[in-house]
Amino acid sequence: GCPEAAREVIQALYSAGLAVDEAPAQGLDHGAWVPLRQMYPDADVPVVPLSLQSRLGVQGAYQLGQALAPLRAQGFLVIGSGNITHNLADYRIASAQGTASFDYLRAFPNWMTEHLQQHDLAALLDYRRRAPEAIRAHPTDEHLQPLYVALGAAGPQPEVEHLHTGISDYVLAMDAYAFNT
Repeated sequence: GCPEAAREVIQALYSAGLAVDEAPAQGLDHGAWVPLRQMYPDADVPVVPLSLQSRLGVQGAYQLGQALAPLRAQGFLVIGSGNITHNLADYRIASAQGTASFDYLRAFPNWMTEHLQQHDLAALLDYRRRAPEAIRAHPTDEHLQPLYVALGAAGPQPEVEHLHTGISDYVLAMDAYAFNT
């Protein structure tokens, strides 16, 4: 851990009027350590994990990212680790059948990519009503919320780079994006 960096994150959140509960003994969630292990195998960077309040939805996640945006100028890297699709009921079906052919597995990520690249924040924040098969892609949106944190931290119109497209375990679209300013 890095207590100095954690204090800066806490201060940024307080400055934005967001509530913060500290949990210094909490370890890293698999959503943090799995990508970090690939990106920094020597574990040579300080990490300040944040838990999202899923009840605040994507708007709350985006606001959290906006609160973190000033830290980017100090060298902080904001990583949002989740999934573009995350339907475990469909996973159970596909796993039992040994295959998946759900149309939303490409339609939903394609919609997200298009609207990210168009900087269509209104549509992105209202994705559950506007995106094709959004509810099926995300019966609940906590696994998509990290994307909104990273997007909020990137500023008003970041360059959106679509780094990776892929599906893991039949139904987990693992698209990756970089938001560059």
